[in-house]
Amino acid sequence: MSYAIIGFGKLGQALAKAFARKGIEVSVATTRDPESFAADAAAIGPGIIPKTLAQAIEADIVFLAVRYESHREVAKALPTWKGKTIIDVTNAYGVPPEELGGQPSSKVVAQAFAGARLVKGFNHLVAAVLGQDPAVQGGRRVVFLASDDDAAATEIGALAENLGFSPVKLGGLSEGGLLVQARGNSWGQLIFKDLIKFD
Repeated sequence: MSYAIIGFGKLGQALAKAFARKGIEVSVATTRDPESFAADAAAIGPGIIPKTLAQAIEADIVFLAVRYESHREVAKALPTWKGKTIIDVTNAYGVPPEELGGQPSSKVVAQAFAGARLVKGFNHLVAAVLGQDPAVQGGRRVVFLASDDDAAATEIGALAENLGFSPVKLGGLSEGGLLVQARGNSWGQLIFKDLIKFD
């Protein structure tokens, strides 16, 4: 299984740190030349590999860690995303609900990435918290996952566990997904909730 993070701002770098902690290789890309962020990638760890967008999206599992407004531009990089799983880390805060056609933002993202299996996840924590070690006082930091594809949610749940997090599935995008999505100028009820699970 190969992994990529598209977007290398604060959230993208926080995700890269999670991979680096576990020694799991991950490609990182933006719309910029990889050399422009190679030093930042190297500072996180040797398994954080800067690539072009075209190279990075060859991965099986792709974290979409760009601004919500940029998701369509990334989606155009492939004619079909069939066989790939997209983890939507975007937040559509400030985007008018009418622009989303009354749908959760992840449904709009899913439509742009035609053919992909989409999981909403890793977006409810601020980057500074997401970038910390998820092992806390004998427990593990929770990440919420929502998807209309149960198998995809299970697959990303297993990845979250490999990265040291405790995944909590919320159900479909239109139900549980709304708990971790921004709507206009309001945040879902679980956004910014930093929870720790003790087994």
